Amino acid sequence: MSTQWQIQGDYLESCTCKGACPCIYLEPPTEGDCSALVGWHIKKGAYGEVALDDLNIALALNAPGPMAEGNWKVVLYLDQRADEHQQEALGNIFGGKAGGHPELLASMIGDVLAVERQPIGFSVDDGGRHLTIGSSYEADVKAIEGQNGHKVTIDNHPLAVAPGHSLVVAKSRSLRHRNHGIDLDMSARTALYSPFEYAGP
Repeated sequence: MSTQWQIQGDYLESCTCKGACPCIYLEPPTEGDCSALVGWHIKKGAYGEVALDDLNIALALNAPGPMAEGNWKVVLYLDQRADEHQQEALGNIFGGKAGGHPELLASMIGDVLAVERQPIGFSVDDGGRHLTIGSSYEADVKAIEGQNGHKVTIDNHPLAVAPGHSLVVAKSRSLRHRNHGIDLDMSARTALYSPFEYAGP
């Protein structure tokens, strides 16, 4: 019998595209290919009897063309604080083996370059999000201010990491990663964030 699971929390992504990311509209990335850091903070969740509250996950990826066309190369980072059972649960969920929306996302992966345990931080404030992986990699993003001081949002985009939620449009203050050929060191590029909810199978 498949294990019932559910997780919810906050997610962010920041990539190499300039301006609003075309990938979420199923269009080619602005730089030809697209490299990104994606992070999730699980506020509350469980995989069967295994509690997943307050754990973090991160993904570094490179897509050779439009994200929706797949063939991603990825490095998956699991929270170092997770015990053996939690690591297995997170690997099953985000590796696409446990069903739900992560299974769809995982179907776009062509090559898993590595799965690593690292200290992962994820902080939230009203104006942005900050993901850290180890001591050297990060995505630090700040929301773009829209009309009357409100955040700029996107709804009903066809390619969604967190379906059913409005995306806040942001810009990276820092985007840094150098591991397994996915090399990033830039700022002022596309970033997005929102709550997320996943469940399976």
